[in-house]
Amino acid sequence: MSALIVFMATYKKRSTKSGSSPSQSATKEVFQTLDLTASKTERWVSKNQNYILILVGLIAVGVLGYLGNKRFILEPKEREVVTEMAQAQDYFNRAATSLMDADSLYRLSLEGGEGKYGFLEIIDLYKGTKPARLAQFSAGIAYLRLGEYQNAIKQLERFKSKDLIFSAMAKGAIADSFAELGQPQDAYTYYLEAVKASDNEFTAPKFLFKAGLLAQELEKYEDALEHFKRIEEDYPDAQEAELITIQISKLETMLR
Repeated sequence: MSALIVFMATYKKRSTKSGSSPSQSATKEVFQTLDLTASKTERWVSKNQNYILILVGLIAVGVLGYLGNKRFILEPKEREVVTEMAQAQDYFNRAATSLMDADSLYRLSLEGGEGKYGFLEIIDLYKGTKPARLAQFSAGIAYLRLGEYQNAIKQLERFKSKDLIFSAMAKGAIADSFAELGQPQDAYTYYLEAVKASDNEFTAPKFLFKAGLLAQELEKYEDALEHFKRIEEDYPDAQEAELITIQISKLETMLR
């Protein structure tokens, strides 16, 4: 977890690239509408994919766990894929904390470099192994950060894990991708699935908050109120709980 703390302390969000496609423009309109009812802090939470802060730490810990597992030492194929994946994962981790060359590093994590495979080759060549499944998750997040949302959805929808947090984060990343593609209903559906996948204080309030904002955009005001109140009641210590008082008041007034 020490690696996680360092990543959370040093990470800064990358600036948005200039130029946008029609789908990106549609997404901007969605979030601009949401911004009308959100404070500056709320806008940061709704737009920032803040689970990336913990994601990098979780992946790093996962890789270290594989390296230390005796079963992997005894199984050449597993040992080989962990060795190959270490370089791709290094690119990914550096990209998540980089302000200058994040895109090129994410691309290297996907396609490989320095004589080592990238996530995509690992997924193909070592199909069925646990590291390959982890690579699929990382590939999906890398595509999301590169703005290749369809590819992100493709990888993350194929990702399967018994780990509840990873499962929730994958669904949340799919939701973010749909939101960026200007498909708020699909995004809303996946945010709710992300909450169901892992009902905990780490992921649930973040995705409930995003679901609440999108529910307002979709004019599902009663659902939005329900999501915000659940944060207030079930996760009072979450950061999002500090942001919903005004939202709840506005919605209750509207629904009277």
